[in-house]
Order: sequence, then structure tokens, then C-alpha cells
Amino acid sequence: MKKALITGITGQDGAYLAEFLLKKDYEVHGIIRRASMFNTQRIDHLYRDPHDPNARLFLHYGDLSDGTGLRRILEAVQPDEIYNLGAQSHVKVSFDQPEYTADVVGTGTLRLFEAVRDHLKNSNSDIRLYQAGSSEMFGSAAPPQLETTAFEPRSPYAISKVAGYWFARNYREAYDMFIANGILFNHESPLRGETFVTRKITRAVGRIKLGLQDKLFLGNLDAKRDWGFAGDYVEVMWKMLQHSEPDDFVVATGEAHSVREFLEAAFIHVGLDFEKYVEIDQRYFRPTEVDHLLGNPSKAAEKLSWKPKVSFQGLVAMMVDHDMEQAEREKLLVDAGHKVGQEGVANG
Repeated sequence: MKKALITGITGQDGAYLAEFLLKKDYEVHGIIRRASMFNTQRIDHLYRDPHDPNARLFLHYGDLSDGTGLRRILEAVQPDEIYNLGAQSHVKVSFDQPEYTADVVGTGTLRLFEAVRDHLKNSNSDIRLYQAGSSEMFGSAAPPQLETTAFEPRSPYAISKVAGYWFARNYREAYDMFIANGILFNHESPLRGETFVTRKITRAVGRIKLGLQDKLFLGNLDAKRDWGFAGDYVEVMWKMLQHSEPDDFVVATGEAHSVREFLEAAFIHVGLDFEKYVEIDQRYFRPTEVDHLLGNPSKAAEKLSWKPKVSFQGLVAMMVDHDMEQAEREKLLVDAGHKVGQEGVANG
């Protein structure tokens, strides 16, 4: 049975990837950060008590800021594949916490590669690594963007991801390590964090439809993104590590839509006009904007036989339907006289 180690397993991508790999009969290990509150909601349905002889999902406390801890986890797990998904992944927050973002996203990747390099040297084992890149690395580069497009990052997050990409390339070439770079364009789902614009929109749609919220405050509605479904994209992460040789791949749908288009589709899905409820707030604009990201996934289609299954309209409908159900549960509690706090509201 193959073993996979996932950093960032409690995030959107980590949860979908863990489920995907378990269905492939992997033993899955995830690195989680210690927190005062439970943060495993996305993977709780996959978890079994480690005393269960059929358990195949195991969690380990660790952090990309702690190289010694990473080495200990590698020694304990002895993985065949590593998926580095851990990050401070919110672009706007990276302007508020640039040093922390660079340490975890950029230097954290280096710590992981160094830990793996030492492990390979001492154990004579074979490990394949997936390094999560981001379309934000392209920044202001003209669309469409593909593997040969020069990076023009426009945020501390994007710059840190570029560093991780080049660490991967360097370690691949210098030490003959199998490291694949996946440059994933925006990928969303009902598991997306509620401070990300797509989920912020679909949560608001459900609450506004049921009278639980009056307004939705957003920033730049004209930014265009190539939006796909996260559940589709974890499959291609796996495919990269099954490929005969490590390479770099753009993962995208090949079509772009503006935030305004996403808004319109989401509100229309429940029979509302978004212009009656949405207001612009300057605090949600980035210091340096990225106007248009559109990926060319032809290399992944040709070499990995991969293409996305969920359309833009299907993605919007999936997320709105999920958040309508969540709003309905919330309204039941409110109607029964309970006060319900909106999760993450303090984070905007």
C-alpha cells in the first residue's frame, strides 16, 4: 500500500486530495498545526480512530516553519509521495503579513525539500513530491498564461510561491529529486474558506435570500479569473506524480470570468439581482491588483490526459446550493430564538 504525506491537509485542496487518495487505497498522513480550536472539519468524515485496524488516515502535528519537526514526521511516515499544499494562501492577508507569508510559503517549501533530501540520502528510499504553485505567480503577465510565460508576481504571496517554484526546479535539477510543479489557477468548492471571494459571495447569496443578511461588501468586480472545481484539480496533482518524469504543468479550465459574472450567476441562481445587494468597499482592494488570469492547460491535457469536468455554471450552482442549505439550517435556529454567529465574520 502506497503512503502519501499531505501538508495543508485541513484546507480545501488537502481535504479533497485525502479523500481521492483514500479511494485509491493509499494510506494517507497529514500534517496539521496545533490550534486552540478544532480545525479538522473538512476531513472529519474521513477520519477513523487510530486504534481501528482499518484506519488509513493519520494526522501529525507539525509546521512548515519547523524543519526539525518535518524531519521527524518523514522518519515516522516513510512516505512514497508528498503533496506540499500547506500555505498562508490568502493574497490580501499576505500584504498584512508579508514576513510570515514568505517564511511559510517560500522558506517553508525549502525546509521541506531539505528535509526530504536528507531523508533520501540516509534512507535510500524513493519519494515523489508535488509542489503547489499558483496562477498568482503570473500576476500582470498578459493572458493566456502557460508554462513558458514569465512570472510577474504582484503580492507577497505570489512572490513566495515563485520562490517555491524555483526551489522545486533547482532541487529537481541539482539533486535529481522527483518534484513536479503544479501551477493551479483558481479552484473553488463548497469547502472553500469563507473569506475567499467566491465563497463569500455564495454564503451571502443564501443568507440574503432567506433574510439573514442585507448587504454584501466586495472589492474589485472587474478582476477576471480562470475558475475551476477543486475536486477536479486534485486528480491532476496525483497524475503528475504518476508521470514517468517530473515536470511543470498549468492546471486551468481555459476560460476566464470576472467577479461580476460570478456574482451575477450566483444571485440569478436564486432569482435575485445582485446590484440591489452589493456595495463596493475600498478595504477589499489589493495594493497591487491582478487584472486577468487565464490558463492554457493544453500540456496537462496532452501529457496527463486530464481535463476539468465541472463547468463554470456548474461550479457556481454547486456552491450556491450548498450554501443555501447552510443558510436554511441557520434560519431554523434563528426562527427558534437562537442567536447564530456567522463563522469567520470577524475576518471580513
